[in-house]
Amino acid sequence: MKKSAILSMENLDGYEVYDGLLEAPLSAAGWSNKVIPWRAEVDWDQFDVVMIRSPWDYQLDADKFVHVLQQIDNSKAHLDNPVKVVKWNINKHYLRDLEAEGVLILPTVWRDDLSKPEIEFFFQEFSSNEIVIKPCISAGAFDTYRLTQEQAIELADELIEKYVDRQCMIQPFAEDIVNEGEFSIFHFDGEYSHTILKTPKQDDFRVQEEYGGRLRKVEPCVELVAQANNVLQAIDNKFKQTLLYTRLDFVRTSKGFALMEAELIEPSLYFNLDPESPQRYVDAMEKRYRRLGII
Repeated sequence: MKKSAILSMENLDGYEVYDGLLEAPLSAAGWSNKVIPWRAEVDWDQFDVVMIRSPWDYQLDADKFVHVLQQIDNSKAHLDNPVKVVKWNINKHYLRDLEAEGVLILPTVWRDDLSKPEIEFFFQEFSSNEIVIKPCISAGAFDTYRLTQEQAIELADELIEKYVDRQCMIQPFAEDIVNEGEFSIFHFDGEYSHTILKTPKQDDFRVQEEYGGRLRKVEPCVELVAQANNVLQAIDNKFKQTLLYTRLDFVRTSKGFALMEAELIEPSLYFNLDPESPQRYVDAMEKRYRRLGII
């Protein structure tokens, strides 16, 4: 019997998690699977494979999270996605790397902290009525602000305190997030699986289900597929391999589809929206591990 572990949070109450849909196809393929909190003390040698799936509190102690992943990587277990991918993807500065490879992202200002004079400058820099400020290490819209200039001035002290000695990124708010939504396109071991469209509830900008976001499966247009393939190729080239899973989040802009996030660490893969996707995931996983000589 092959043994796998799904790396998760200690308490997932209040979160929408669909990794349980992998249980049936994993079992049918001869895998014994266990869900393990990433902070737990575990003998990782007992597993053939450890998959990072829903450790959505890692941003609270990113250094310890990476340390745990390094322990797994040093064990007999195979870690996916690999620790070197996590170290790159855990800080949103990776978007700068992809932009340098020709990937379209939103205009972005990067800062190590914030100051009051700068906050008003951002609106001028982007010629925008609204901006978004978010940490470079975050998950699930954690500590993310959507602000008008008036709100930014009013919350200036809070923002400065929130981001003291903390890297952050500032972007113009993308109106199409609320007008159309955010597209997520999924690949398993480099092969296309499915696409969903996430739209926020009224008077919100966060598309996550936990904040009332509405999700549905869609067929991607040619332009979105081409942009996703472009990003995927850049990532594959960087790491000289395909990854077990990728989720690429895009928003439509006047210049084309802009990459919002390349989710390579702990994304929801929304198996619930495509009934065949859990089987595709396990098939891709088996193909990958046979190719790598793990099984």
